Amino acid sequence: MADTLPSVTIVRRIKASPARIWAAITQPEQMIQWWGPDAGPTLSAVADVRPGGRFSVVFRLVNGDEHNPTGIYQEVIPEQKLSFTWDLPGAQEPDALVTFLLKPIDGGTELTLLHEHLPDEAERDSHEQGWNGLLDKLPRFLGVA
Repeated sequence: MADTLPSVTIVRRIKASPARIWAAITQPEQMIQWWGPDAGPTLSAVADVRPGGRFSVVFRLVNGDEHNPTGIYQEVIPEQKLSFTWDLPGAQEPDALVTFLLKPIDGGTELTLLHEHLPDEAERDSHEQGWNGLLDKLPRFLGVA
């Protein structure tokens, strides 16, 4: 097991359809309104949602730090699965992969977020906190909080 890189898995049940959540995570005009780990603003969003297309979001944290994760979409199954590489400048995660899985359930969607191949436990803990912050904002953006 020592060769296994850390990962983050977060499961949320959201009272919104897979279609609404899909739009929120794939349409730049929606992403810019809520994406990011805290109450700081999202400054830009690019989402060319197709295998080989580019992902890029710039957000500013409440403390003033700006981050620009980028990646390349790997797998796109509308309203079901979205997978992309994850490159955060300054971080050591050369093979990191983020996947959103959307499964319809009674009253909404079960969203599973996976962030795989993180370099160490500290990066895993940091990303887990960030992704939880982002997913806390999603139901509020969708008006279902």
